[in-house]
Amino acid sequence: MLYMAQRTQIYLTDEQRARIDEIAKRTHSTMAEVVRRAVDAYVDDDDDDYLDATFGAAKGIGETIPSRDEWDHRGFPTS
Repeated sequence: MLYMAQRTQIYLTDEQRARIDEIAKRTHSTMAEVVRRAVDAYVDDDDDDYLDATFGAAKGIGETIPSRDEWDHRGFPTS
């Protein structure tokens, strides 16, 4: 694979480095490739997917939070 890259220095804890080294060994890749894949996964992650996956996770939460109309009616600040 040929691509333009920019050298970047980061600091990792001993535990982070050991975990990355283990993944690199297990997947027969370099530490740099493991880090690039992790960065890609992080920046490509869509927040909407997280919200969709957790929507409704707290049972009964809708019963304890007032609607927007009730919020305005009770005099709570809206901004």
